Amino acid sequence: MPVICELGPFRLDTEARVLTLGGVAMPLGGRGVAVLAALVSRANEYVEKSVIVDAAWPGLVVEEANLSVQISAIRRVLARVTQGEQWIETLARRGYRFVGPVKRAADQTQSMVVRADERPSIAVLPFINRSNNPEDEYFSDGLADELLTVLAKISGLRVAARTSSFQFKGRNDDVATIGCKLNVSTLLEGSVRKSGKHLRISVQLVNVADGCQLWSESYDRTLENIFAVQDDIAQSVVSELRTTLLGDSADANAATEAMAQVAAAVKGRAHDPEAHRLYLQARHLIDHLNPADTAKGIQYLEQALERDPIFALARAELSRAYANEADYGWAPVAEGARKAQEAVALALMMEPELAEAHAALGRIQLIFDWDWRGAAASYARALELAPGNAAVLRRAGLLATNLGRFDEAMGLYRRAIEQDPVNPGAYYSLGSALDAAGHVAEAEQAYRKALELSPQQMIAREFLALNLLTQGRSDEALAEAMREPNEIGRLCALAIIHHAADCPLQADAALHELIARHADQAAYQVAMVHAARGQADLAFKWLERAYVQRDSGLSETKIQPWLRSLHDDPRWDAFMSKMGLSD
Repeated sequence: MPVICELGPFRLDTEARVLTLGGVAMPLGGRGVAVLAALVSRANEYVEKSVIVDAAWPGLVVEEANLSVQISAIRRVLARVTQGEQWIETLARRGYRFVGPVKRAADQTQSMVVRADERPSIAVLPFINRSNNPEDEYFSDGLADELLTVLAKISGLRVAARTSSFQFKGRNDDVATIGCKLNVSTLLEGSVRKSGKHLRISVQLVNVADGCQLWSESYDRTLENIFAVQDDIAQSVVSELRTTLLGDSADANAATEAMAQVAAAVKGRAHDPEAHRLYLQARHLIDHLNPADTAKGIQYLEQALERDPIFALARAELSRAYANEADYGWAPVAEGARKAQEAVALALMMEPELAEAHAALGRIQLIFDWDWRGAAASYARALELAPGNAAVLRRAGLLATNLGRFDEAMGLYRRAIEQDPVNPGAYYSLGSALDAAGHVAEAEQAYRKALELSPQQMIAREFLALNLLTQGRSDEALAEAMREPNEIGRLCALAIIHHAADCPLQADAALHELIARHADQAAYQVAMVHAARGQADLAFKWLERAYVQRDSGLSETKIQPWLRSLHDDPRWDAFMSKMGLSD
């Protein structure tokens, strides 16, 4: 039977072999958790070293130093919140005793965090821009991001997602804090000094457990050599992680294998250094997620493709930019979806095994084409090529949610959280699946975690507000809805909440404003409001309008709780059949 204990603010799950703090797994690994569990099971008693070793390394002969290393790692993690107080006492040459607080947890439900496995794990932190020109920051960020992307495609290596690792940009958190929050055992840090075409790149690989440097190197190159430098760094990191953390031999065969893995992972990149630079600049702008920077990013990608027409990654990125324009209402949906489809088709023609292209295609199939089988196949292929891609895991989770496969969806979201533990989007996506499955209390926890990580996270407060209304907490629901930064989400939630509170004037005002300002982008939300008010005719009218507009919200029609009042209407099955969502 699993045992879940609360150790002060920590939570120890012996079955999942994970120690968490605030829902985030600590960087102990399975051995460290097993050692801690052996001590906690006999709290306040001295436990012989041999007993602990038998529990953590069953059937193996290990040196006593291995136990000492694990005890030191546990003490460092626990000391982070105990202000130096020691929870593990040492009995010289004999054993150890756990003297910290221990309480059997009453809540034995599954944690939002999937246990960390024992693969080598790494986070690539944003590289520091040491150039005289602050505008070169896109290049240092891009270099780190590209290394992260390459490493994430290496089999047997777990890599923290960009969204999480880049949250530490410009901060002074120590190695242990970052490793703890990102649930990784190693960090790759670096800096770039760019002067004209000349580069100086310095990198180091650091062990989280003790802060020691595992490997470091500096490269003096020109822009024309940037691809060789990236490959050198990636190969060195892969070899060092496998040698240091897995005990693999550091022989010529290992180096050859690392070289082959990196070569496979970099498929689809540029051949022209200037095209590469333009691509990095474009991606930097597109990540800002606003219409002006997206349009400028598209221009840079077009310039890159003029120089390097078979640059498959640039075409996949172009597809992402066009899809963003269509999805967020910055361009006509039909036009944006067509351009996105054309770009990704060319990317896959040039590089059929490009994970980013399969992921881009899956998004188009999911939100524009409503091709559920096609989207599932695209996401499956993307995850086969890049198993640790948190964004693809979330998209695959969204597909599973929208098809009503909630257990599968929650598993995918939890995997995404493991890869990307401080990404608010992963938590509110998990919350939406829990909500749709009827687990409203757990959904509330997930929404609150998303908002803890990002108080201005769009849509999360709308989801939380409607969740609270479902629980009968209308005053709290109204307060959260008022704080939703996205106007469509805020007006939709307010219209539903005011109606439920029997405030028709306020409910009508919110609905009328939603229609007046956003009828072309929010037909689906208007349908939700009418369904919540019991106005089936108007709800179906707006659902049909959303269908004509190719509203991306329709992908969740089948599982949307606020449309359930329509399920017994004869028109519902017909609409589900038209959407391809019939059971």
